[in-house]
Amino acid sequence: MAETAITKELVLDISKSARLDLTNTEIEKYTQQLNVILEAFKQLDEVQAEGTEPSYHPIEIADNLREDRSEIWIWDPLANVKDSENSYIRGPKIK
Repeated sequence: MAETAITKELVLDISKSARLDLTNTEIEKYTQQLNVILEAFKQLDEVQAEGTEPSYHPIEIADNLREDRSEIWIWDPLANVKDSENSYIRGPKIK
């Protein structure tokens, strides 16, 4: 893999593409920070990972939901009705 370094010109070019107006101090700061990040990735490339299964999550994900159980629910829709007949609600007469 070819050596790649983050330069001020590259940061300036990226900032123009992203339509960011950076000051000289910001360009210096981002150049240093991106070089540190790039160096960290170079160190990761050196790790021997042959035969290692890929890990998608650092911790095991468990389902924390309760068990789905059916419950008997008795609902009487006529319990609060003033006037009912059989299983119907009696309303006022229409004139």
